[in-house]
Amino acid sequence: MTRVGWDGRVPTDIPTDTLTDRFEEHRPMLLGVAYRMLGRAADAEDVVQEAWLRWTAEDRSEVREPRAFLVRITTRLALDRLRQAQARRESYVGPWLPEPVVTDFGPTTPDTVERALLADSVSLAVLVVLESLSPLERAVFVLREAFGFPYGEIATVLDRSEAAVRQLAGRARRHVDEGKPRYDVDPTERRDLTERFLTAAAGGDLGGLLALLAPDARLVGDSGGKAKTPRVIIKSADKVGRFLAATSFQAEERFELRFLEINGGPAVLALDGGVPDTLIQIEVLDGRVQCVYIIRNPDKLRGLAGL
Repeated sequence: MTRVGWDGRVPTDIPTDTLTDRFEEHRPMLLGVAYRMLGRAADAEDVVQEAWLRWTAEDRSEVREPRAFLVRITTRLALDRLRQAQARRESYVGPWLPEPVVTDFGPTTPDTVERALLADSVSLAVLVVLESLSPLERAVFVLREAFGFPYGEIATVLDRSEAAVRQLAGRARRHVDEGKPRYDVDPTERRDLTERFLTAAAGGDLGGLLALLAPDARLVGDSGGKAKTPRVIIKSADKVGRFLAATSFQAEERFELRFLEINGGPAVLALDGGVPDTLIQIEVLDGRVQCVYIIRNPDKLRGLAGL
């Protein structure tokens, strides 16, 4: 059992295995915070690793609440990295999409409402909108909306007043509400439509594609200039359909197709010789495809290898 002093402080002579256990208890939440702030799983892992190093080096006589300490360190490290990343993204070739992550929540979130909230906070659509926020607004939004932290605790994490945090939260929520598309979150319907969409795209069936696409459908391709994807967002059902019919999803027989749950929704991963080549995910509203995401940047697909 963990020993805690009368003043709530944890003694500094805690065994290493206890320190590890306590950190691992909070690791999933720390990764969730870092990923939602940065949009890259690799960067999130790096941030959490640095938080671990700080945790082991910290004078724990000053640590009253491990969870609060770890969230504070992780958030501040993510803020520093986010500011650097935003400068790099200004020179990114073509549209930018978050690095996809597998989110098969399984039995850990049996409640339908809770699952929907988790999926919504990590969806590609939401993460793209979060890119329009300032780093501080993004941190406040993630801690408040995705993890339910009280304003007072967020103020401590960010070293800001509670009033300032409430203002940041209000601005962030308004921006997200204005920029976030309203999509259905029905995984069964979305998977069925994904299969029909993939069949039409692979066969170059323009009529079938147009029947599935909403009139104002968009296609967003992310390759970072390292593979073939449109370097601008394609808009309208006709243009999206014609592009997909013309490329026919490069449906050579060598591709192995695999369905995964990515960022809270069904997606199709195409592998070439076991190597991830293309990830496709669609967003659905009222039974029509509203947006098509295509990720071909090999750096962003590397984490899906071996699944």
